[in-house]
Order: sequence, then structure tokens, then C-alpha cells
Amino acid sequence: MMKLNQLVLLGATFSLVSALSFSDSITRVLANPSAGANNPTAAPTQSNTTPVTGSQPVALMNGAFVAAEKPTTGKVQITTENGQRYLLLDSAFSTSNQGPDLHVVLDPSSKPPMSYQNHSGYVNLGKLQKFSGTQRYPIPAAIDLADFESVGVWCRMANATFGYAPLRPASTASAQ
Repeated sequence: MMKLNQLVLLGATFSLVSALSFSDSITRVLANPSAGANNPTAAPTQSNTTPVTGSQPVALMNGAFVAAEKPTTGKVQITTENGQRYLLLDSAFSTSNQGPDLHVVLDPSSKPPMSYQNHSGYVNLGKLQKFSGTQRYPIPAAIDLADFESVGVWCRMANATFGYAPLRPASTASAQ
């Protein structure tokens, strides 16, 4: 019973530290919105994934999930709509329900690590809404998509990547 209490305390402590770190990152971005996502002193960067204005969604990037620690299937697409970018999981998306604290992350490598040693190398888009089916996550404007090569489903509490999808430019994005 003591080990379970220690695990719960460790998970709560890690969640608090992560929340404070995330809060600090948001404060830095709000104080300097033109700064790079991972470097608050960086100069603004140009990207070929600049949002397009208009009401119709425009596909920028897409990918298909592969398993890492747990079976994960389906497709992901990054779109822009009315100047806002979104990460979309399709109706075929599915991952294991064994993760108590699953999150959707953007990772700079095409194959994210099985567990993260550096918690500042990825961007957490938020808690996974459900274990399967269509989902949509807003991507902050300060994020340069050119810095990321995959989307991961990551269990924060266990520090385990359940599955990931390498990203590639969508065919419609090449015209932009």
C-alpha cells in the first residue's frame, strides 16, 4: 500500500511541476508572441505552413499512426480554418485505454522516444479527449509546424509513448 501512495504522490507532484512549467511557457509566449515556441528570445520565423484565411479547412500535413508501447491506429491531419490551425484525429483513430493520463504531443523527430528525458523538446496540445474516434485540438499560433515531424499519443504519468504518426506535407499544402 505504501508503494501505491508513493506512486500517487509522485504522479501528483509530476503533474504540478508540468502544469507550472506549461504555465511559465504560456506566460512567456503571451509576453512575446513573436518568439519561437521553444526559445523565447528567438526571432520570428517564416514557415511554409502559414495559416490560410478562409472558412474552408485547408490540409497542411497528415500522417498515419503506428504502435509504440500500445496499439494505436488511425490518421492525423493538421489543417487551418479561419486563420486557426487544428490537429484532427480521424474516425478510425484508436489507442489503448490503459493510459491514465494520455496527451497529444507534437514531436521534433519522425519517431518520438519511447519515454521523454527532455520535457521541453515537444509541445503538448492537451489531454486526449477520448480513446477512439474523431477529435480536434487547436494549435497555438506561436508554434512553427516546420519544427515538428510527428504527432504522438503520450502517457504523461508513465512517461510512455503509446503511438505516433510521422507527418508529411499534405498535397494541398504544397501549393501554398
